[in-house]
Amino acid sequence: MDKTKLGAGSYLLPMPVVLVGANVNDRPNFLTIAYVGIVSHTPAMIEIALRKNRFSSAGIKKNQTFSVNAASTALVDATDYCGIYSGEKVDKSQVFEVFYGELQTAPMIAESPLNLECRLAKVLDLGGSHEVFIGEIVEAYSSEEYLSDGRPDLQKIQPIVYDGSSTSYWTLGGKLARAFHVGKDYKP
Repeated sequence: MDKTKLGAGSYLLPMPVVLVGANVNDRPNFLTIAYVGIVSHTPAMIEIALRKNRFSSAGIKKNQTFSVNAASTALVDATDYCGIYSGEKVDKSQVFEVFYGELQTAPMIAESPLNLECRLAKVLDLGGSHEVFIGEIVEAYSSEEYLSDGRPDLQKIQPIVYDGSSTSYWTLGGKLARAFHVGKDYKP
């Protein structure tokens, strides 16, 4: 089989788009990122990777908290705005309705279908362009309209995903198969 070499790059597709919330200089700030992933189930932990010069990094380090807010198709314009403009130059505290949870210093977006409130567990500097912030998820929040049987519903949330190859936002298609089930009868 012939394969074309692409070179080292962040080609994992799709990448979930989220809005990271942090209090910086005593006001809420939101930053759009696609470098995010679950690290652990128990305890529930998540990682976000931010370029080292990001405005929000100082607030996360100072307060030891941050939030991860799902970006839905309904929020695409505001999500892109928060990724284009730095909180150092524009006040993004008025872009969304903001609320706080148990930690009191991790601003969250009321319009977001799913919010994860995180306590900073560790910062990793691996020597590259980004720092990795690992957070323990202390609470998750959602409105009933985005839940089915008390759990987040992907079809109702309508998350945005990012394709770095085309620098485009995408939506997800329909359900393909039931995980941990479809492969039971597979014969290699």
